[in-house]
Order: sequence, then C-alpha cells, then structure tokens
Amino acid sequence: QVYQRESGGGSVETGGSLTLSCTSTGFIYNNYCMGWFRQAPGKEREGIAAISTTGDNTRYVNSVKGRFTISRDNSKNTLYLRMDGLKPEDFSMYSCARRLHCGDLSRLTPDFYRYWGPGTQVTVSS
Repeated sequence: QVYQRESGGGSVETGGSLTLSCTSTGFIYNNYCMGWFRQAPGKEREGIAAISTTGDNTRYVNSVKGRFTISRDNSKNTLYLRMDGLKPEDFSMYSCARRLHCGDLSRLTPDFYRYWGPGTQVTVSS
C-alpha cells in the first residue's frame, strides 16, 4: 500500500525558511519521479516542484523559482522541499505526490500525479 507523509510545516515570519520532508512507503521509491504541491483555502491544488528519479533534474513553478529547492534521498525514501524567502502568499497546505510517469517534469499539473499525503501546513506572517 502506497503511503506518504509530510512533515516540517510551521509558522514563520516573512523572509523566513522551512524545510519540508515527505517519507514514502509501499513502492520502489527510486523508480518514480516525485512532486510537491500546495493548496490554499478556496484555491485549486497547485504543482510547485518536481524531481527526477535520481534528483539530477528539477522543475519549478515560476512563483517559487529561486526561493524553493526540491531534493530527495533515495536511501531514506524521503523527498525534501527547502523554502527560503517565504512570503505571505506561500501560506498553504503542502503535500507530496508520486508522478505517474516522469516525462516532461515542467508539466506540474496534478493530473500527472497520484497518492498525495495528508499535507503539512505552512503559515507566513507579515
């Protein structure tokens, strides 16, 4: 059974940093590309970052490019999202997901992903 669980969320001031983690079980982790998503209240789920199976290829949505860094440790079945320069508009529930097929990672639409974790909340105060 595929299971993913996020951690590391919290409340920070504008300009602060957080590192999120997502630990996965139930599948051969290093066979799959992975992604991070976020969903703010009243808004649709947004794909923000994706990473290849080996971690050498990453893609970001423009709103987080240069501030967020996605990485993975295949020995620990864990995905990370380092978030620097946080802004109030980054307030969201953040979750990870497994990509169906790697393909073009720049296509961050949720349709290409399955098995979202329950999420971890990020709050940024101004």
